[in-house]
Amino acid sequence: MASGSNFLQLWLNDKVRDTLLSCLPKEDLPSFRLACHDFGVRAAPLLFEETNITFRASTFTKPARMAALDRIGHHVRTLSFSMAHSPDTFLPPLLDPVTGEEVTFIYEPYTHTTRHSASRLSNPTYGSWEMTDMLVKQYSPLFHAAANVPSFIRAFSALRNLKHLKISCPDQETIQRYRRSIVDYALISIRIAVERSNLLLLDTLSLLSVHPGAVLYLNPIMAFGALPNSVKRWKRITNLTIVMDSIPFTPYPPSDHLKHLHSYLQVFSSSLADFAFRWQGVNGLSPLSLDKEICLQQNSPEMACPRRCHLALRPLKFEKLRNMEVENIVVDASQVSSFITAHRRTIREFNFEDTHLRSGSWDQALTPLTRISGNEKWKEKAEEVMDVPLLLSPVGIEENKVNEVLVDYFNCKPRTFRPSIGAWQKAGARGRELFSGTPEHMKRFLRTSIFTWR
Repeated sequence: MASGSNFLQLWLNDKVRDTLLSCLPKEDLPSFRLACHDFGVRAAPLLFEETNITFRASTFTKPARMAALDRIGHHVRTLSFSMAHSPDTFLPPLLDPVTGEEVTFIYEPYTHTTRHSASRLSNPTYGSWEMTDMLVKQYSPLFHAAANVPSFIRAFSALRNLKHLKISCPDQETIQRYRRSIVDYALISIRIAVERSNLLLLDTLSLLSVHPGAVLYLNPIMAFGALPNSVKRWKRITNLTIVMDSIPFTPYPPSDHLKHLHSYLQVFSSSLADFAFRWQGVNGLSPLSLDKEICLQQNSPEMACPRRCHLALRPLKFEKLRNMEVENIVVDASQVSSFITAHRRTIREFNFEDTHLRSGSWDQALTPLTRISGNEKWKEKAEEVMDVPLLLSPVGIEENKVNEVLVDYFNCKPRTFRPSIGAWQKAGARGRELFSGTPEHMKRFLRTSIFTWR
């Protein structure tokens, strides 16, 4: 009894309890919750704080599953929604059962959250009874689950404390980029559900490994099922991360997908504070300067929409942007310079990873920093990158042989920055001992301050 009372005192201490729960592996939390009712209540927030959903036909339609989501939904802070492209998500042409001719399907989302049996019998789900009958017979249950907007609204309404939404829809083949799939209908349902649910805390959106057409269906402007206040809901997003399948860089790349991306980023122009973008695959054009690309200008010979050639793209200007990172892009030095100048009053940090300049130099691209600061001291803080040798050796190697290898390496390898051999000797006996002394020599060597690792 004494040990039980002591444990109870520790358990009722908030700091001790939170520390204990944070140290438990997440895979052990389900078993921990089964010990007693209080354990289940205390461990639930940690267990369901990050929830992953791989969408299937019965994800949001099983009553028992939705009842469970109603019980735990308020614990969810980060939701990862995943739906990969596969043969199951491919939509074949819709054929008339009598003539065999292809039928055009004009999609209009059914957004009513309450569907009584009487209304179901009086209102067809897909516009007309003939179209509804063809879709039910020719398309798989996964399509009808993805187009079931009321089920998405009910699911997202249970996540009232959601702060971070992650969407992933990888593995789309390039030849399918101009065909609508079941994944696209699911994206439409997600967008409508977010707009019609009371998600006041949602401020972070991550589109991880999405196809170029995904931003068309997530764009609330003139979209399927959009309301007048749809854009206002998405303007609450302050952190945006996009990892998109690359559009190969050619003299005249497909301009329609790039226009969709530009239009989508315009939605967040007044609210975005942190933005990160990366092309997945080969490098592509900078999403921040598409208005300056030749392929999207009025006189381009390869316009995707010739009737709209006279409409020029508006430059992107993020009013509250503080941190920006782009990766795997091709850009001109003048475009980088223009972007920095336009955001000089708000931006605090920008990062160009794996960025290739088509024209100009980095000194020209970063010229605005000299004008903003009034001097060139920022160049002294420029980060220099070099290869650092890492020698994996047996424990019993002699110290003089280690030094010989390092001397040969530094004397033979061309580099921008060349450290002297004396610098290595000044590392001291302690550093050399850690490099080749004990069974834990490598772990302790990496913890020392001889080199900086990240």
